[in-house]
Amino acid sequence: MKKNGSKGIYAAALVLFLGGLGYLVVSGLGENSSYFLNVSEAMAMEPGKLHKVRLFGTVAAEGLTSPQGGLGVKFKLEDKDNTAKTLWVDYKGAVPDTFKPGAEVIVEGGFDSGSGVFGANSLMTKCPSKYEKQNREKTG
Repeated sequence: MKKNGSKGIYAAALVLFLGGLGYLVVSGLGENSSYFLNVSEAMAMEPGKLHKVRLFGTVAAEGLTSPQGGLGVKFKLEDKDNTAKTLWVDYKGAVPDTFKPGAEVIVEGGFDSGSGVFGANSLMTKCPSKYEKQNREKTG
């Protein structure tokens, strides 16, 4: 009699597991998901499809401006492989200390087709290589 009871428990556990997994897949593929693109890929897409995306690229040397007395930055985001492809980004928020021309960044937000500017609500910089390697010659 115990064999039939344990089979039912395993069947119920399997159904619950598959139901939970199905829910995660469906919710992950819903409208809350966002694309992860480089600048060239974003420029090739229709502006209407760029309402919630993550872009990565390099901060261009020219065009970098910060508002006086406020948070944020406006800059050109260059494609890492093709620097001729750029996209204006307007970010309003705290700017990381490692943000500078030439830094690799990831921005999340949406494209405003009226102004032609990508409005970012999140800005992250890649950690510079000086943090990856420590100078061990001076220790000891």
